[in-house]
Amino acid sequence: MKKKKKVSSTKQKFSLDLMWRQRYLLLMSVPFVIWLIIFKYVPLWGWTMAFQEVKPSTFALPVWERTFVGFGNFTKAFTDRLFAQTMINTIGISILGIALGTLSSIIFALILNEICFTRFKKITQTISYLPHFVSWVIIASIAKMLFNDGGAFDTMLNTKLHLMSTNSPEFWFVVCLVDVWKEMGWNAIIYLSAMAGIDQGLYEAAKVDGANRFQRIWHVTLPGIKPTIIVLLIMSVSSALNVGMERQMLLSNSIVQDHAMVLSWFAYIRGIGSNNYGLGTAIGVFQSVVGVTLMFIANKVAGLVGESKLV
Repeated sequence: MKKKKKVSSTKQKFSLDLMWRQRYLLLMSVPFVIWLIIFKYVPLWGWTMAFQEVKPSTFALPVWERTFVGFGNFTKAFTDRLFAQTMINTIGISILGIALGTLSSIIFALILNEICFTRFKKITQTISYLPHFVSWVIIASIAKMLFNDGGAFDTMLNTKLHLMSTNSPEFWFVVCLVDVWKEMGWNAIIYLSAMAGIDQGLYEAAKVDGANRFQRIWHVTLPGIKPTIIVLLIMSVSSALNVGMERQMLLSNSIVQDHAMVLSWFAYIRGIGSNNYGLGTAIGVFQSVVGVTLMFIANKVAGLVGESKLV
């Protein structure tokens, strides 16, 4: 009998021969690399404004002719009367958004994965991710009709929830629930892809052992997509401070303004709104540095507990 050849699991060493064999893959990646350099790395030169006094009148001046203020812009941002509440709002909305967004996407993906009728499954999935492509202007208009005083929810429940007319963190739930409705179907696609890669033999073995549907989900499906969940959570934690301001701007009003302000909106108001580009850049640099730090911390924690790591 012929002996089976052992498949080597070692990584291929980088060489010119390897590059030549993978030349088509490298050529396909060239447009993305160019886009990455132009839109992600070249703009990092603008971080120099965070350490300078940059006004509209001095914006056109060369970097070396602008007034250098060191960490003065960072000091102004951290001592601003709005900064503390803005940080609380940003962290609160981020934690709530990550928790609700992750749970809803996983549960929705599990439900879709268990549906036996293929046509119904495809129609449901298509309808669920359509809101992802709808503008936040339209989404916010629909949300206001639902959550405003006297809106659809108040009419159905025959009460006054005051979710968008009370100066309290309850507004965070409105923002996160609307975001879940908009993005849940789209985010579930990743988990569905991970579920499609699970060995079907594991389900058959679980059936033979007498496992019911919920037990198969708990002991086969969830462990199978666990690495995907960990990686996505690490990426979510890294962008915890980069909460977009579009939702808050469109959903908020003068009453809930104190609990709607996030760092992106704060940077816009203090930077462009006050014609102090250096201050706005400093806030953006702070967001990026903290985001990268959080990503490495989350990645390290995942590695220490024996889970999948991003890098």
